[in-house]
Amino acid sequence: MGIRNWYDEKILPRVITSACGQEEVSELRAKVVPLAEGRVFELGCGGGLNQIHYDRERVTGFSGIDPNASLLEGARARAREQGWEADIRHGFGENIPFEDGAFDTVVCTYTLCSVEDPGQVMAEMRRILKPGGRLLFLEHGKAPDPGPARWQKRIEPVWKRVMGNCHLTREIGSAFRGAGFDVEPIGQEYFPKMPRWAGWMEWGSARRSGV
Repeated sequence: MGIRNWYDEKILPRVITSACGQEEVSELRAKVVPLAEGRVFELGCGGGLNQIHYDRERVTGFSGIDPNASLLEGARARAREQGWEADIRHGFGENIPFEDGAFDTVVCTYTLCSVEDPGQVMAEMRRILKPGGRLLFLEHGKAPDPGPARWQKRIEPVWKRVMGNCHLTREIGSAFRGAGFDVEPIGQEYFPKMPRWAGWMEWGSARRSGV
């Protein structure tokens, strides 16, 4: 096993789980995830950090994918703790292994920053949503102010290498609109305990345009 593979398999899952499991991050998740209902699909479900926030009375089925095998074990363990019969698979957002219109809700939190092709991933999420279904998102991305945005551009090449392909400069709400969603913003802010170049957050709800 090379150093890169060792880092990705052994160290990176711990880094991601620690960073994404902070209390303040959990508080943001709690503003979005409980809105899910019906048959739910979660993109990047590894680690299972969202699972405690779902309203079990509103969720009738749970499925998800993640490309990291180590993180998937955490997601499956948490699903068992919840008593869920969950369909959690290894997979990539560019090719979601579920049929068209299969889900009432798609949940995407802190995931679009690290996918290879965000446009294709958004197209896939749109594909698996039922007509009238809702996509719930909570993501970090490109800061709206010039100063932090410049730092993001400078830091991103190194940041991607140590943080699992995590990008700092990706658009969020506007990217969903460009991918054929009508977006209903819920909130946006700089995360108070992060440097501004790493801390711009946006969360909201989106539905397929024209449906």
